[in-house]
Amino acid sequence: MNKIFRKQQLTPYEADYAQWCAEQGALLREGRLSDLDRENLAEEIESLGRSDKREIASRLGTLILHLLKWEFQPEQRKTGWLLTIREQRHRIENLLDESPSLKAYPAQMLGREFKIARLKALDETGLSDRDFPVDCPFTIREILDHGYFPGTPWASNKLIRE
Repeated sequence: MNKIFRKQQLTPYEADYAQWCAEQGALLREGRLSDLDRENLAEEIESLGRSDKREIASRLGTLILHLLKWEFQPEQRKTGWLLTIREQRHRIENLLDESPSLKAYPAQMLGREFKIARLKALDETGLSDRDFPVDCPFTIREILDHGYFPGTPWASNKLIRE
């Protein structure tokens, strides 16, 4: 249990966030609900869900970027791309396991994140705008599938087997 020996006055939210969090936790544990900073506490709890959504979207964008580079620059494939693809898939999977209510969220964000990933792929690869499709060439199922590597027969690619 995290006991906080409070001063006479509680720390304002704006003055010291870490101390405010500790005090709010102690108040909750002690059942002192009337002393809680309810408005800021509610906002912080709501932001936790938004944070998971932002992280899923960011990781999805990074994953799509690397899948695009993997497919459209096969001669440039690197172990780093492979590691990034694998890590992003695992991280997204872990977030979805922790928050099952967000299972549909990656599919909802696919179009938006593809547009951003496509722009990054254009900048990073130096390929022409015509070299990349306008719409995402991958389904959300493929993107999140640990065994899916576009344009790569599983057993034939040295990088994937290692």
